[in-house]
Amino acid sequence: MSQNPKLLRGSTGDWELVVGLEVHAQVISEAKLFSGASTAFGAAPNSQVSLVDAAMPGMLPVINRACVSQAVRTGLALGAEINLVSVFDRKNYFYPDLPQGYQISQYTQPIVGRGEIKIDLDDGTSRNVGITRLHLEQDAGKSLHDQHPTKTFIDLNRSGIALMEIVSDPDMRSAEEAGAYLKKLRSILRYIGSCDGNMDQGSLRCDANVSVRRPGQPYGTRCEIKNLNSIRFLIRAIEYEAARQIEVLEEDGLIRQETRLFDSDRVETRSMRSKEDAHDYRYFPDPDLLPLRLDPDWVAELKVGLPELPEQKMARFMEEYGLSAENASVLVSERDRANFFESVAKGRNPKQAANWVAGDLLGKLNKTRTELVDAKINPLELGHLIDLINDGAISGRIAKRVFDEMFETGKGAGDVVMEQGLTQVSDEGALDGHIREVLDANVDKVADYKAGKEKLLGYFVGQVMKATDGKGNPKIVNQLLQAALSER
Repeated sequence: MSQNPKLLRGSTGDWELVVGLEVHAQVISEAKLFSGASTAFGAAPNSQVSLVDAAMPGMLPVINRACVSQAVRTGLALGAEINLVSVFDRKNYFYPDLPQGYQISQYTQPIVGRGEIKIDLDDGTSRNVGITRLHLEQDAGKSLHDQHPTKTFIDLNRSGIALMEIVSDPDMRSAEEAGAYLKKLRSILRYIGSCDGNMDQGSLRCDANVSVRRPGQPYGTRCEIKNLNSIRFLIRAIEYEAARQIEVLEEDGLIRQETRLFDSDRVETRSMRSKEDAHDYRYFPDPDLLPLRLDPDWVAELKVGLPELPEQKMARFMEEYGLSAENASVLVSERDRANFFESVAKGRNPKQAANWVAGDLLGKLNKTRTELVDAKINPLELGHLIDLINDGAISGRIAKRVFDEMFETGKGAGDVVMEQGLTQVSDEGALDGHIREVLDANVDKVADYKAGKEKLLGYFVGQVMKATDGKGNPKIVNQLLQAALSER
């Protein structure tokens, strides 16, 4: 739980925010949880629906071993208890895109028990957030309300796809902590390959349980905000809902336990329905599925096969490469990002490599809204660009121009330098001519420099670099300038 939680200020005093998250992560597998139908995203509506998914009479579910493996691997990555015996239940409710009229889920005996996630906050502090459970369940279909003015269409392609519902403890005390938790959880899922984390495609969705209370008092009545599909929306929804509840309570109103939706355009939550409790779903063990029993040796094999996780990789980057916690955190947040950096850093100054990857490359990716996997630049050529700087072939300023061209076209660093004639000028004779011109054009500043304003050296260097179109070797330019100024 958070230490020294940040309090919210109301008109009648301080309030404490309490947040717990339920994250629905779509399992990466070729087939659905209880059928052999494809899980590929983007197929034509109702083209990936088996008789089991459509709930045809007499069709029986058969558990998908790959989905069980992914759930166990995720539990192990979260440092959670793996329950060797778990039970599938029927969760009964009606919804148009739920063909069976119930969902096969887990309730009293989930496949994964308690765990914990360490989250890192912007102020440099860390928090531990408890994991209550992780259970497997099948997804419902999708209702399409924008295909016809008066009708709702149903697409069952998603029906039966395996979901991991990861439930946190109510340990978060700010919207920022909730955002950091979801970001860290998404990173872990993507590292081990159990969920692609594509929130815009619906493969990772989040429900936030939000309540407020006076500091030190029992938990307040919670409201659940459904289907948040971005970290930014999660943070905004929690902030709005907390402010709404405080306003209601300070006006002597009551908070009703309910499910709410977040309107991202108006940045507000709206009531959807009263919140169901467990007894409303009439859970009972699914009669078509036996209890799931796991072999301890199989679980041990899955644990050995896990990749290096973000927390471990961050510690290694700081120790092995001497990176700051900030740079290491940025680089390890995505597995492909960390791999890209290590390829660039191999045989080079790791801090220089980290600055190019975490600064220039990620900045360009964010600006152009490009994923690293889709970028035209590769680690080999970025490393070559760094080598050209260190060999004195190009200046740091020219390197920025070369990098931009590499990012846009996918060309190699050497090819860009050759094509555009960007090789650094180190010839002293050529540089002497530019230096004389600059000093002759700035006689007054030369006098000021000689009078003790030595900071003007930077101005002269800049003028020479401008005259050489950024191609002058900065080290040689500095040396020649100082010599020329001493003779004036």
